[in-house]
Amino acid sequence: MKTYIPISCSFYDQLEDIAVRKIKSKIIYLEDNSKKIVEDYIVDFKNINKEEFLVLSSGDKIRLDMLIEVNNIKAPKRVVFKKHF
Repeated sequence: MKTYIPISCSFYDQLEDIAVRKIKSKIIYLEDNSKKIVEDYIVDFKNINKEEFLVLSSGDKIRLDMLIEVNNIKAPKRVVFKKHF
């Protein structure tokens, strides 16, 4: 899997709001270079090996930087900052 790229704080806040309000969500994400769609509830967030995941009521986990869209809220484009030495 690719190196984890943290998502924006504002998008994370929107995901937390959806989880707290227990809204069934249409989640579009990338898995193995193909687009997947699932409808489920976001019940938790986990950090595993310095990568952030959302946890669905089914128990499935989706890495946050693989999200494309949740309930018509598009994930912001990721910006990778390179260190210059």
